[in-house]
Amino acid sequence: MLIGFQNLTFEFGARVIVEDATWHINPGERIGLIGYNGTGKSTLLKVLVGQYLPSKGTVEKGRETTIGYLHQDLLSFDTNESILEVGMGAFEKVRQLEKDIEELGIELETNENEELLTKYTDLLHEMDVLDGYNIQYKTEEVLHGLGFTVEQMSKPYAQFSGGWRMRVLLAKMILQSPDVLLLDEPTNHLDLPSIEWLEKYLMHYQGSVVIVSHDKYFLNRMVNKIVEIYQQELHIYSGNYEYYETEKELRVEMQQRAFENQQEYIRQQERFVERFRAKASKAAAAQSIMKRLDKIDRIENVEIERPNIRINFQVNNQPGRVLVTLKEIHKQYGENLIIDKGFAEIDRGDKIALIGANGKGKSTLLRIIAGTEENFGGERVWGHNVESSFYAQHQLEALNLNNTILEEMVDSRSGKTEVELRSLLGCFLFSGDDSDKKIKVLSGGEKARVALAKVIVSKSNFLMLDEPTNHLDMHSVELLADALNKYEGSLILVSHDRFFVSKTANKIWEIVDHEIKEFKGSYTEYVEWKERMAKQAKEESRKAAANKEEPKRVDAPKNKPQETQTNTKPRLDNTELKKLQNKFHKVEQELEQLKKEKHTIELALAEPDSYKNAAKFAETEKSYKTVNEKIKQAENQYEQLFEQIMELEG
Repeated sequence: MLIGFQNLTFEFGARVIVEDATWHINPGERIGLIGYNGTGKSTLLKVLVGQYLPSKGTVEKGRETTIGYLHQDLLSFDTNESILEVGMGAFEKVRQLEKDIEELGIELETNENEELLTKYTDLLHEMDVLDGYNIQYKTEEVLHGLGFTVEQMSKPYAQFSGGWRMRVLLAKMILQSPDVLLLDEPTNHLDLPSIEWLEKYLMHYQGSVVIVSHDKYFLNRMVNKIVEIYQQELHIYSGNYEYYETEKELRVEMQQRAFENQQEYIRQQERFVERFRAKASKAAAAQSIMKRLDKIDRIENVEIERPNIRINFQVNNQPGRVLVTLKEIHKQYGENLIIDKGFAEIDRGDKIALIGANGKGKSTLLRIIAGTEENFGGERVWGHNVESSFYAQHQLEALNLNNTILEEMVDSRSGKTEVELRSLLGCFLFSGDDSDKKIKVLSGGEKARVALAKVIVSKSNFLMLDEPTNHLDMHSVELLADALNKYEGSLILVSHDRFFVSKTANKIWEIVDHEIKEFKGSYTEYVEWKERMAKQAKEESRKAAANKEEPKRVDAPKNKPQETQTNTKPRLDNTELKKLQNKFHKVEQELEQLKKEKHTIELALAEPDSYKNAAKFAETEKSYKTVNEKIKQAENQYEQLFEQIMELEG
């Protein structure tokens, strides 16, 4: 066990988060920590790292266990260092070694005593063992994977927005390689390419990972265990999110059956007691049954409790066939070109997902369609009878903080009565007096629900949604997806939640080479098409390379007598050449494999433990000599074959 809880109870004020919970995080586990909004997922991570102390029980942690904890509060960190420097801060020991080596090197220039020289050599060896000369390359690789360009890496951290800062801190944490990574909503600030990169990276991560996320698709691919906070208890499931959903329903169903069977048994026994308690001959039996019923371990009734947002979009008027036409759209910020000669059309019934990497202009295009983006070239033309509504993150800031929730809904001028609006707010989990709360006291998730309720109450026939799922839990995301499927209007949305996109969109838009590219089909079909195209391109590239290597056949010149060919080159022996080429490729592959083996042995020899066991060290050293000899032989053969091929082709 690396870290965990033992019989832990944690209370937040008068509210119990978990009671008598036991949970151990073991090496190699990738865990999804889930629960409805407000159940205390982030709070539990803070208990794990010691920011909060338990009311009862203990947090157990291995003496050598290291923990990396990514959370929103980290955004308070600020510095003018470049993001590359911030990322390289993960290698504190190596950075200190660099300084020590530099200082010793300067000292050795004037004082060449043996003790200093030995110390200098030891430091160089330690630097080599820690792979210290590659820390810049490693940092650049991770930052690039998370979406940073080479130019951005030299820019000051302070110049970046919150989402990009969080990526830098995630990169630093990954590079520190702690035994346990605790990630609180890591995909919130990532675009699709970065999420896919993070998935691949974490799948091969040597430590354990605990992820709090509302991204169902991400959890399905990432985790091998689910821990659910439910009714102040921790429920553990071995499998991904899909397995958890099936298994939870099964567990609830089995408990319901057991409860019903027990209730039926109790009713039968109670009827017997009621019937025969007064009869002397049966009184003893009735008394015995009553005692047995008192001692019985009662099974509790259970049903899946979940906060249900009841979303029902209404449409007042039907628009014409074409809702929006974009003609020759041009948009750039300074020298940064976003869209050039952009043409697209949104038709009635379209449910479009606008996807792609951050910085490609998704939100900008959405604002151009909505009419809130100024200073762009080209033309946006509205169709007939279009009634639109725009949901975006900046609208959370546009809410009047001094309004109550109800007053904010009244300001939307939907024409609904106060009673109707209170009923709608109840569907969004603002029940009773909640609707009289001021906007300024609401959490980010609650503000998002208010803004979403304002969109729904508008009765628009065209919705524009920018990251609508950011503050919703997984169950609410599913309910919103279902509601949008039933929605009779048209919509265009920006989202990095692949589950949500796959459930809602019938068209995919992507900005490629500053143009709007459209794919007619679902997100799943789009992914399959992209994979097919990539595979096809790879195959064509392979064939082109093979054709390039294929020798050209030299035929005798036409219309010339045979005797005039005495000075031409002899015809190539294609069979012989192909044999040599096949042999050459085999030797090339063998050489590559041998070099990999050599690298593995070198890593083993760099380990201090290798020298503790004399027999093991001798065996490793022998393997190293053998592989070097094989490499030498293969290189000689490689050179000979290369010369023979060149001779035949020449």
